[in-house]
Amino acid sequence: MLEGVRVVELAVWVAGPGAGGILADWGADVVKIEPPEGDPCRSLFMHLAGLKEPKSPPFDLDNRGKRSIVLDLRKPEALEVARTLVAGADVFLSNLRPEALAKLGLDFATLSPACPRLVYASVTGYGLRGPERDRAAYDVGAFWARSGAEHIMFPTGVEPHGVRGGFGDHVTAMTLVSGIMAALYQRERSGRGQLVATSLLRTGLYCVGWDTGIRLRFGTVAPTAPRTQPLNPVLNQYKSRDARWFWLLGLEAERHWPKLARVIERTELVADERYTDARARRRNTAGLTALLDAAFATRDLADWAERFDREDLWWAPVQTQDEVVSDPQVRAMNGIVTVPDYGGLGSFEAVATPLEFSATAVGPKGPPPKLGEHTDIVLRELGVSDTEIAELRAQGAAR
Repeated sequence: MLEGVRVVELAVWVAGPGAGGILADWGADVVKIEPPEGDPCRSLFMHLAGLKEPKSPPFDLDNRGKRSIVLDLRKPEALEVARTLVAGADVFLSNLRPEALAKLGLDFATLSPACPRLVYASVTGYGLRGPERDRAAYDVGAFWARSGAEHIMFPTGVEPHGVRGGFGDHVTAMTLVSGIMAALYQRERSGRGQLVATSLLRTGLYCVGWDTGIRLRFGTVAPTAPRTQPLNPVLNQYKSRDARWFWLLGLEAERHWPKLARVIERTELVADERYTDARARRRNTAGLTALLDAAFATRDLADWAERFDREDLWWAPVQTQDEVVSDPQVRAMNGIVTVPDYGGLGSFEAVATPLEFSATAVGPKGPPPKLGEHTDIVLRELGVSDTEIAELRAQGAAR
């Protein structure tokens, strides 16, 4: 798909490397510049809990198939190598803060005149303009908290339960990939590259755009209701007799309500004035939710599943990760892929990146790289001699 496209990645943690990881799965040659201590995501579990586990599945997901080169960009010699790498690239991808890139001379304004075909892909926490352009961010802060996404997840008066790391990062990574591909397409027509930029905050704002858009247009936002008082009881979570939670997906309530009444064998409820239409069901939401809770508690989920499907009543189980990785549908749609392990020592299973193509096979092209595994190879491709490589190593500029 992207064979022949060279990407130079100067990025750490998730949002930037995630975009590079998708491009690598699509066949691009992604050269990852790392500091001597490596991308900190390599040591994620040590950062989180002080664990000594050397493996990091989150790092592996976003970095498989890349080539790692270690350059200490505090050294002028290493910085010159990095600039040479970028000058020969189709895409330069970074999630370093704008000020840090400008100090290195790796900002768009500096690089663009000498590299007119370069697609410069930037992902930041808070954007390239404004007083907080250089504020540090993780997705928990910029994507979830600052965008308002976390606030609307919980009913009023309920303490936040926390959010899962990497979620907003990966949405932002996919966003950046779409921009990179658009810029590469435009370059084929115009011959010129351009800056492509997104941020965790901007992506989070878009993801919660329904609520923010309503606030902007109507000046209000509907509160997040507790499960026992939903706006639409036919679009809600319920629990079966065997303690399995599931979603009813009756967004089009007038279409789905009669089917639900048949499933629970209470067809008389369709004509009940308390539940005859969406407005009536909203007025009596607590009572109808309690009624449905009692009904669903009488059978196991497998029984309900058969009844739902027979009526074409839309639903989905709330699955554990154990269930997800063994889900036949996840396997059938190639949601889990096999990745070669380090040094050709077997393989391991991992999550697939989120797109497939009818005419081109995409997926992991190789293992996650060891730190600095490809330094010598990449330097030789730049025309650096073995003597010069030895000097760079002696100076601590490369490893």
